[in-house]
Amino acid sequence: MAKVGFLGMGVMGYPMAGHLVAAGHQVTVFNRTTAKALAWANEYGGQFAKTPAEAAFDADFVMSCVGNDNDLREVCTGENGAFEGMREGVIFVDHTTVSASVTRDLYSNAKDRGFDFVDAPISGGQAGAKNGVLSIMCGGDANAYDAAEPLMTAYGRTIRRLGESGAGQLTKMVNQICIAGLVQGLSEGLHFAEKAGLDGREVIEVIAGGAAGSWQMLNRYETMLDDEFEHGFAVDWMRKDLDICLSTANENGASLPVTALVDQFYKDVQKLGGGRWDTSSLLKRLRDIC
Repeated sequence: MAKVGFLGMGVMGYPMAGHLVAAGHQVTVFNRTTAKALAWANEYGGQFAKTPAEAAFDADFVMSCVGNDNDLREVCTGENGAFEGMREGVIFVDHTTVSASVTRDLYSNAKDRGFDFVDAPISGGQAGAKNGVLSIMCGGDANAYDAAEPLMTAYGRTIRRLGESGAGQLTKMVNQICIAGLVQGLSEGLHFAEKAGLDGREVIEVIAGGAAGSWQMLNRYETMLDDEFEHGFAVDWMRKDLDICLSTANENGASLPVTALVDQFYKDVQKLGGGRWDTSSLLKRLRDIC
């Protein structure tokens, strides 16, 4: 059993921390909205803290799953940040999707203080977090990853170290780049089927097992056809992630023309009032403009 501090009780962090309790770990959570941390403690029987430093105090591992670069810096090194409460030898595991640059900065800061920092962004959505089957892409020192990996099995199905600090975040960028193109292609295909007078469900039943098949197709086509988008991974968060991808591409020279185009399509969805809609709402954009 390990003592774990978990920072961030959003749609991902809330069930992830619950899986750690179910696996037998002693968990203390922090959330900026204390009521949410209290609700988690009442549901899972863990503890809640009023500051990140308090959640990290005496912990063997500290996990985080917050919003963006600034949020991560704040919970790590801001006033009463987790780094102030951590002792030497502790491992910080960050599940937030952020830039590789902030990850490397926090890695260096942590090493200067005598503890480790592993970047471990996640994929699999809210359902993956609830069911404990997330994919986790990790970067950082091998010994720190090896120590943290057994804890991550509580909520992860595919967990792998891809390299040094920042490698996990760079891999998550690849993930988001691939998703953007896939969802746009799926949206165009379903839109075409509707315009052609085809039964979308029958079409998917025929093609899903072939070369066109994907996770997005199998898990999103029904809600897409039903014009239901109040679920899943929000467009606002996807645009945040794609901004990271495009900024990093500007730095490393990668060409991402499709990603840049789909990012603008998501901007159109935001203008429709769909910032909190699932990323599959690209189909709604096509329906509204055609």
